[in-house]
This record gives sequence, structure tokens and C-alpha cells, in this order.
Amino acid sequence: MIEVAVLHEEGWPGADWEFLAQQAVSAAIAHSPYAAFATDSTLYEVAVKLTDDDEVHQLNRAYREKDKPTNVLSFPMVQEDLLEVTANTDDGEVLLGDIVLAEGVCAAEAAEKGISVADHATHLIVHGTFHLLGYDHMDDNEAEAMEALEIRALLSLGLADPYGDRDNG
Repeated sequence: MIEVAVLHEEGWPGADWEFLAQQAVSAAIAHSPYAAFATDSTLYEVAVKLTDDDEVHQLNRAYREKDKPTNVLSFPMVQEDLLEVTANTDDGEVLLGDIVLAEGVCAAEAAEKGISVADHATHLIVHGTFHLLGYDHMDDNEAEAMEALEIRALLSLGLADPYGDRDNG
């Protein structure tokens, strides 16, 4: 079972953020090797914080040594093999981690792409969820694999390929 907690701060446009975040996290997990998490008796938890650029800037500086805001940050809580951890949970709950989005950066990128803030944020939550599941994009092969998973997850939500340069087959 998947549970998503949303912390929504002022400034974000009106949308059903709880629904969008739940859909985004669930779609990412469904299109990963961890799809069974959706029906497993273990509770998998993800926190999504929709905040301002200043807070994301501070987090990016503190944790990534980058002195600027970014669109999304992910903070995985499980550093080991997820399947092994879930098999050994003693309370039936696994906190996968936190995803933090910056409203100003997200809104500017959405405007640049000509899409809604909600659609772009959905993509960023999908992206962040894959990071929580251990995916990365540090080299070209990792980036291509992660983007392909993101594209499939987003298509399942009725959203277009955000990268626009892939064969979705």
C-alpha cells in the first residue's frame, strides 16, 4: 500500500495536490520493479512538500552544495536494497523518503514548456519518486533508463513525454 503525505504551502496554484501527488507517486512505483508495493501489506510512505524557492535554495545549498534553487529535490530514506528492507520491516511501514518542489522554479519551467504547473509538478514528483527508488541520472545510460521509466509513468497518467526526444515504444 502506498501513502503520500502532502505539505502544501502558500503560493502554489489551486489544484488537488493530494490527488496529483498520490497519482504521480503511484504511477512511478507501478512502472518500476517495485510495482508490488501498491498491493503489498507493507505501508510505503512518501512525503511531498510544495514550498517556495527560498526553502529549496537553502536545502540545495545544505545537501548538494549548490547555491541556487532547483525544481525538485529528493531525500531517500532507504539506502539499502528496498526489497530486502521491506521483507524485514518490523512495524509494516517503510518511509521511502521526501520530495520537495520549488514553486517559482516549477512555475517558470512550466511556462517555458507551455504546460500547466500541475502537469509539470506531476512530472517532477514522478522524477523524485524514481530517485527515492534508487534511480539516478549521473551518466547517460542511467539518465536514459530513468527518463524512459518517467515517460511510461507519465503516459499512464495521460501526460505527454516531457523530454520530447524519445521513442515511447
